Amino acid sequence: MKLLLLSSLLASASAFAPGFGIVKSSALNAATGTKQDFLEASPYWDQSTVPVNTAKNKSPFTGKVVSTKRIVGPKATGETCHIIIEHEGKLPYWEGQSYGVIPPGTREKDGKPHSVRLYSIASSRYGDDMTGNTASLCVRRATYWCEELKADDPAKKGICSNYLCDSGPGDEVKMTGPSGKVMLMPEEDPKTDLIMVATGTGIAPYRGFIRRLFMEETPARDAYAGEAWLFLGVANSDALLYDDEWQAAKSNPTANGGKLRLDYALSREATNKKGGKMYIQDKVEEYADEVFTKLDSGAHIYFCGLKGMMPGIQDMLKEVCTGKGIDYDEWLGGLKKNKQWHVEVY
Repeated sequence: MKLLLLSSLLASASAFAPGFGIVKSSALNAATGTKQDFLEASPYWDQSTVPVNTAKNKSPFTGKVVSTKRIVGPKATGETCHIIIEHEGKLPYWEGQSYGVIPPGTREKDGKPHSVRLYSIASSRYGDDMTGNTASLCVRRATYWCEELKADDPAKKGICSNYLCDSGPGDEVKMTGPSGKVMLMPEEDPKTDLIMVATGTGIAPYRGFIRRLFMEETPARDAYAGEAWLFLGVANSDALLYDDEWQAAKSNPTANGGKLRLDYALSREATNKKGGKMYIQDKVEEYADEVFTKLDSGAHIYFCGLKGMMPGIQDMLKEVCTGKGIDYDEWLGGLKKNKQWHVEVY
């Protein structure tokens, strides 16, 4: 009995921490008593039952923080935290959806309650503990630089991001959603290639994708036979998010040959072909022809993060089209019509 209890506790503890590698059902079954298929549609790729707006702004759900962990190194530009929240299975979601968070208190300007802030969910539908009762958020603490102080202005900071990054176990979080269908994965054809482009915390939905396809024993992983290609742009190596998980997933192709491919754009450590800083659009440009070919063959491309990356990427794709004698607007319109173009930027 003691041995069983210890193994259950170890499985549960490791599952709650980001970066724990491939999730094996045998270990988690001891802790949860469930398989990793109890939140699936029938068939698993059918999106007709995707949950939307289970909790609304006027009647939010109150979740509880399980843990908050800083996930960047000391030389990262800013602080980013991985926050696990208990929702008791009452606020189910699918990979690619977002939660709304309503920070406590009122606005200084008019005394009204704070408005809802949207955060992409950074876990699969099963949560980091595989029980289906938790969700994870990837949040960067928003601060504002003061030139006079030559430091962050303590009087100006992101209300919701600081609230979440300062939270601790047991703290209550008012939540709405889940919302959005734009970033869902197309799982009906398991051979579909996915191109995932992210800056900073825009990595969140892709963590859900990658865990579902490569790290958890789900029906989607059993079937996947495509290539999931992740482009992540951050300032430096210390700012890389979930790299240990990506490396584990990269070395663990699916039974049908599905694989993860990684490319990082480190703006303060690498230079582009023109000798300037290596931004995400520069890294994607290095593979412009291959990206174009994949899209022309039915791949889906996703963008999540700062909206400033979009003009550069679109200009690059337009240039490729011009070189091939293709009308860019018509080509892009075709991608959108076929639902291959997914954008969630801010």
